[in-house]
Amino acid sequence: MKTAVSSGTDRYREMRRVFRQLRRNRLSMLGLLIISFFLLCAILAPLLAPYDPVIPNFAYALRQPSPQHLLGTDELGRDLLSRMLFGARTSLGIGFISVIIGAAAGVPLGALSGYYGGKLDLFLQRGIDVLIAFPGILLAIIVVSIMGVGLENAMIAIGVASIPVYTRLTRGSVLALKEMEYITAAKALGLSDARIIIRHILPNCLSPLIVQSTFQVATAILWAAGLGFLGLGAQPPSPEWGAMLSRGRVFMRTYPFLTTIPGLAIFLVVLGFNLFGDGLRDSLDPRARKY
Repeated sequence: MKTAVSSGTDRYREMRRVFRQLRRNRLSMLGLLIISFFLLCAILAPLLAPYDPVIPNFAYALRQPSPQHLLGTDELGRDLLSRMLFGARTSLGIGFISVIIGAAAGVPLGALSGYYGGKLDLFLQRGIDVLIAFPGILLAIIVVSIMGVGLENAMIAIGVASIPVYTRLTRGSVLALKEMEYITAAKALGLSDARIIIRHILPNCLSPLIVQSTFQVATAILWAAGLGFLGLGAQPPSPEWGAMLSRGRVFMRTYPFLTTIPGLAIFLVVLGFNLFGDGLRDSLDPRARKY
């Protein structure tokens, strides 16, 4: 009982230390503020959007920003602010779901590869080498080309492209942890491999995986915008920032706001996740502790 209480107290103190150090990092707090802003926009989009983001109104096509349409309208007369708000749902949703897909597949593969080694490790890592040989966005394009265009397939494609990152990261952590004394003690007590991996190894891999996930969400949003720009992601009339960039480039010289606004949104979201990820990495790094 004392050991359990002591362990719980240590974890609580560690969490407080991480949050305290994270609050001291102004850039990470700025990143968190940006992320929170866009998350609120995505969640409250039905309440905040002044117009329907899909239904066209040709009488108001290509209107400059005005009190009636704060960000202007696109070539079909759809309110750009409404499409940006609902587009935040699509872009952030792709980012989070694709990262979940990549982690759900990559973490178990990396854990099995690192823990058992031998032929299994050789086989899995050669397969990962094949995936790594392709740039992430190119691999996503290949997967979409095979499965077909669409929002769901774009999420799966980006998730597949994220698998090598999680597999290699988890494998490296497991290789270091499985040689620790407490793992040797667990084996001596007769604990099963599954219990050792799930209860004793993977929880100690969470810190690098959480940090990587913040960066990976930013990467996934960029890839999603790239697929949308190429017409391989969300299909019209669904609002998605990459697709909005693609449609607005035709009017870039005469109506630059059609590309500037979604491009700025993508830039800010990616910047927010990267700033927050940097601060989170510094807070979770034992070598950077500041009590």
